[in-house]
Amino acid sequence: MRVLMYYSNRDVRLEEMAVPEIGPGELLMKVVASGICGSDVMEWYRRDKVPLVLGHEVAGEVVEVGPGVEKFHVGDRITATHHVPCNTCHYCLNGHPTVCETLLRGTHFDPGGFAEYVRVPAINVDRGVFPIPDGLSYEKASFMEPLACVFRGQRNARLKPGQSVLVLGSGISGLLHIGLARALGAALVVAADTIPFRLEKAKEMGAHVTLSADETLVEKLRGANDGLLADLVILCFDGFIPLAMKCVERGGTVLFFGGASENATVPATINELFWRTEITLTSTYAGSPVDCVTALRLINAGDIPVEAMVTHRLGLEEATKAFQWVASPVEHDCIKVIVEPHHGEK
Repeated sequence: MRVLMYYSNRDVRLEEMAVPEIGPGELLMKVVASGICGSDVMEWYRRDKVPLVLGHEVAGEVVEVGPGVEKFHVGDRITATHHVPCNTCHYCLNGHPTVCETLLRGTHFDPGGFAEYVRVPAINVDRGVFPIPDGLSYEKASFMEPLACVFRGQRNARLKPGQSVLVLGSGISGLLHIGLARALGAALVVAADTIPFRLEKAKEMGAHVTLSADETLVEKLRGANDGLLADLVILCFDGFIPLAMKCVERGGTVLFFGGASENATVPATINELFWRTEITLTSTYAGSPVDCVTALRLINAGDIPVEAMVTHRLGLEEATKAFQWVASPVEHDCIKVIVEPHHGEK
């Protein structure tokens, strides 16, 4: 089968690999749609692991099931998550399944979603594979995993209906945060970025207000929010960390979402951040199986227009350059790339 072998953002090669053989409890998925995630282009995070086949936002069709698999059958339309928890460790039992050792390091697809076929391990089949509802496209279903991560983030940040939300960075995750905050009842959703194309997409995803992320952002935010700053600031780009600290209202929360550059820091003193502010800094990682279920339901209900984010749909051969586009979005007006490994097949 054909795969995209990742060496760096500028060096992704179309290579051949054997179709994985499945064992008991496993299934083989024909990948129909696979989204490129922002984490896929974090070179510092990948450099010690290359070459490898990336891709974890997948939807497709079951083409083979192993002994003991009863929940799924050949021909089923499915979406899946690559990381699942053990459900029995200290972290799982204390409400933090996404920092479970099994989820962090013990589960993955074989070889990865940017391939024609993927072996889904038994533990994933047990708790990380979900039927695609009738009428929902493979493309939309492939957003389940990233939206699950976003949903968990806003849940951890305790977003309440009626609050104001500032999303700093209107890239892939930022746009999902905008759409979800609207769906969850935020009274005001403000998107801030430096790229006009992204701010236009933010409007399509439901942002009430779009602002340029510059030195005047604090004043502009107050002007849009009755003199107040944001109850919840969602940071989706580490270049905006200083702005995040300035834009959160007293008693509010800053959610550090997603990975940052290798040496990113929070440039503030304890007194500046916390004394007489009662603000909360929090973080989140991944999504649990229940977050995946919720995300798929939200997508199927049409509450979040995920299709508005897709700027490119590419076959494997064309997609060799797409990682570079995602890493440098301004040059290509690029946000979400959907790789279609079987593009053109009848």
